[in-house]
Amino acid sequence: MQKRIILLLLVLVITLSNMGCNGVKLNPKHPVTITMWHNYGGQMQSVMDELIDEFNTSIGQKKGVIVSVTSISATNDIQNKLLMIAADDPGAPEMPDLVTAYPKTALILAEEGLLAALDDQFTRQELDAYLPQFIEEGRLSDGKLYVFPIAKSTEVLFVNETLFNRFAAATGVSLDCLGTFEGIAEASVKYHQWTDSLTPNIPNDGKAFYTADSWFNIAQVGLAQLGTVFVYKEHLNVRSEDFRRIWDFAVEPVLTGGYTVTNSYSSELSRTGEIVCSTGSTAGILFYGDSITYPDNTIEPTTYTILPYPVFTGGKKVAIQRGGGMCIGRSTPQKEYAATLFLKWFTQPEQNMRFVSSTGYLPVTKKAFDNNMKNEINTAKTLPLKRLLEAATRMYSEYTFLIPPNYEQLDDLSKAYEQKLKQAMGKGRARVLGGKQTVPQISEELYRDFISQ
Repeated sequence: MQKRIILLLLVLVITLSNMGCNGVKLNPKHPVTITMWHNYGGQMQSVMDELIDEFNTSIGQKKGVIVSVTSISATNDIQNKLLMIAADDPGAPEMPDLVTAYPKTALILAEEGLLAALDDQFTRQELDAYLPQFIEEGRLSDGKLYVFPIAKSTEVLFVNETLFNRFAAATGVSLDCLGTFEGIAEASVKYHQWTDSLTPNIPNDGKAFYTADSWFNIAQVGLAQLGTVFVYKEHLNVRSEDFRRIWDFAVEPVLTGGYTVTNSYSSELSRTGEIVCSTGSTAGILFYGDSITYPDNTIEPTTYTILPYPVFTGGKKVAIQRGGGMCIGRSTPQKEYAATLFLKWFTQPEQNMRFVSSTGYLPVTKKAFDNNMKNEINTAKTLPLKRLLEAATRMYSEYTFLIPPNYEQLDDLSKAYEQKLKQAMGKGRARVLGGKQTVPQISEELYRDFISQ
């Protein structure tokens, strides 16, 4: 009798171990194959491949799950394929079981019934292990979780140490001045004046100090820091006193030559010595390099100081969270449960830290930040990466991460804002060089034109 009871208990344990909290059962003898599309290339692709192989030969083999990558391509390519599927276009590929996507794309897929809601696949305790803002961003308009975080990023301030140290030694400007946006604006004007003074026989050849990879993010995060909102569905909050502070920071130093306006990434400008510092994604760390190549092709080694995202004076410490996540295609209960098993395993600190290590991406669980980041900092392969992880860890403990709004028209709104602002900046700089008006006069006229259009 005892042997029979023990045997029954063993069968029960084995059965329960292969069942989810929703009662779904998998059979290791007949594994479920999960197809995956992702956009991770280069170093991240190699690590992703290793982790998938490890999952397939361990947890996957035990539970009855095989993850198979069937497409690796750029984010825009994946988005276009997903939109074809959502529109039921002729020739559209079959929907994958797992796919990397941003919430804006997931919203369209969910509206067409193509995504599985993930709330029932996780217990409350399991979800509480993740940073709440990362989870919240994956909830769509119906309040359900569709986009699961696997790696995130935020924005920081990259400072070219070689160029900044020369400027600091000559002018007394310190890194502490760069903790606020107002401090960056003031330093930018001083840098342009200082570099212009180095060649007194050549007028107006001063250099730019700063640029932003996203002026739209400067506005939406800046207004959040000041306690208000930038995006109101179809229109932007550009007529408030708080936005005027954003405008003054963004536009006036451009007019004096302290900022540069370009469609290039800041990392490209930094590598050629055209700027000293910039705000951009932590995931861009690998593109800054370790040298400066000047226009005459001379090369100088450099490194980077990484500082937390600047804050407007008197504002709260707020920074944007960036990066997509994984969505599960709506299919069968077995496949949806199997795909969730992979996500749970993949985002555990040990696996997740291996995936984000050396890339500038951030882990997604509280435990990884609290327990694993210190070791990652101590073993960082480069000094800039060490500094970036230190800045990100500090931001994790001190900052609130802003969840960007999510609706279909936001991209068009963002692009229109960037284009309009850059046009105003370029027009204003040309008028300053014409010498007929002061910077404040030109800035005021540009602002009135900007808000009237």
